[in-house]
Amino acid sequence: MALAASVPKGEGSAALPPRDSALPDAPTSEPLLSVQDLAVGFTQGGRTTRAVDGVSFALRRGGTLALVGESGSGKSVTAMSIARLLEASGAEVLGGRILFAGRDLLAASEAEMRRIRGRAVTMVFQEPMTSLNPLHTIETQIGEILELHGLSGGAKLRPRIVELLGEVGIPDPASRLGAFPHQLSGGQRQRVMIAMALANRPDLLIADEPTTALDVTVQAQILRLLKDLQAKLGMAMLFITHDLGIVRRIADDVCVMQKGRIVEAGPAARVFGAPEHAYTRMLLAAEPKGLPPAADPAAKSILKVDDLKVWFPIRRGFLRRVVGHVKAVDGISLDVREGQTVGVVGESGSGKTTLGLAILRLIRSEGPVSYLGRRIDGLDSGAMRPLRRDLQVVFQDPYGSLSPRLSVFGIVEEGLAIGRKLSYARRRDIVAKALADTGLDPGSMDRYPHEFSGGQRQRIAIARAMALEPKFVVLDEPTSALDMSVQAQIVDLLRDLQRRRGLAYLFISHDLKVVRALATDIVVMKSGRVVEAGTAADVFANPASDYTRALFAAAFDAEAVPGGMAP
Repeated sequence: MALAASVPKGEGSAALPPRDSALPDAPTSEPLLSVQDLAVGFTQGGRTTRAVDGVSFALRRGGTLALVGESGSGKSVTAMSIARLLEASGAEVLGGRILFAGRDLLAASEAEMRRIRGRAVTMVFQEPMTSLNPLHTIETQIGEILELHGLSGGAKLRPRIVELLGEVGIPDPASRLGAFPHQLSGGQRQRVMIAMALANRPDLLIADEPTTALDVTVQAQILRLLKDLQAKLGMAMLFITHDLGIVRRIADDVCVMQKGRIVEAGPAARVFGAPEHAYTRMLLAAEPKGLPPAADPAAKSILKVDDLKVWFPIRRGFLRRVVGHVKAVDGISLDVREGQTVGVVGESGSGKTTLGLAILRLIRSEGPVSYLGRRIDGLDSGAMRPLRRDLQVVFQDPYGSLSPRLSVFGIVEEGLAIGRKLSYARRRDIVAKALADTGLDPGSMDRYPHEFSGGQRQRIAIARAMALEPKFVVLDEPTSALDMSVQAQIVDLLRDLQRRRGLAYLFISHDLKVVRALATDIVVMKSGRVVEAGTAADVFANPASDYTRALFAAAFDAEAVPGGMAP
């Protein structure tokens, strides 16, 4: 969900009545937000573990403060504490104060907090699929936010909704109003969440990994949009991210967190230019490095598709007649061989994820799909079931793909029953090894997904796939939720597994630095079609398409552009 305030009046938008302040204005010399010695803990089995331990910082009106650190460092818990949204996570505030416009939020009643969340604070969460209602259209969900805070309903809402979707980069926004969340790509869902938050006029925006699912070009657009809105409204922004490149572009000040504590803080220029703490220096140096294993052109074909098409019908009118099609995948051919990684890159909505789902026979498609030389595109679900162990996937949204009712052990071991009988002790051993391989403590296997950070949940998803020892894996943004140091670990892990097992990967990503470290071949997609393909070395060295060159410029040249923004 997005915690929303009232909507600013803009050209072409309906005017809103004046907004009563949820809190009195603090003196201009005082910070808008002051967190003082905050401590937050999780209690399990009578034992309390501190996730946040003595955190203090201040944020002025119009300023941007970035909280950075590895997954599990306490960044998101700190943000949730400010908005008083900890109850669902099982955490509790153990001490400290959170002053917002001079008012201690920890002493506020729940009724007061509802007013503050609705009028003064807005928040964008990390995982859009768990925040958007799957039963409501995009128009309904954004319209609800606008109507709740003063804009009259009916036809007057639609122009504003279309305007908001356009601002955050949704193509042809008028045609997407009737779409449900599952019909949008991961990046498009995140953009809808951002639109819901930016539709309003908050004093404070808490942005928890708001660009995690976005491709590099839209990432730059969203950062520009946030900065423009901030300048227009004098809004303060608490920006939580693991992407230090984004912090360098957007933040005035930085707090570096490690194990629940702030280990270094100061102006962004100083922290990036002369980091004092060893942990900060490690974060700045962390980046996926090295080259993918050399592919053998004579290796056997694992997965092959020819002229693959996935078209979604567009229905309109009272009788819902088909008036056209969304050509999500339109004539794609590729061949993934043993030990090879084919990277699929392109902007959100280009058809990357749809291609992966069609290859795995999780959605309908047209065109031959062959696994180890056998046609599988005509198989029903029963015939596909024995092949599921060999054909695995790691989804983009780790929380949405993990059952909240199962422990980590239950999640990872669930697929082990396919085609074989293993003892309970043997399953525990396999799960423990899979967790250790992905950088997780095997001792945590009896905990539940909500007890892990977003990055840790993504590692659980990777462990679940690798525990089955597959031959072909679709990796759909597997590192998007991971901090930079863990990204490097996961890339090294995937390369090592590939060398040892001869795995074939279809690697879908908008992070071109990770693609360069992992892919032997690249397919560049735009609007469902391939605009360029070839070996990774050739495409990175000499991109032939203007579209490919624009992607590379946004990914690699952003820091060279005046103002720190990609062109």
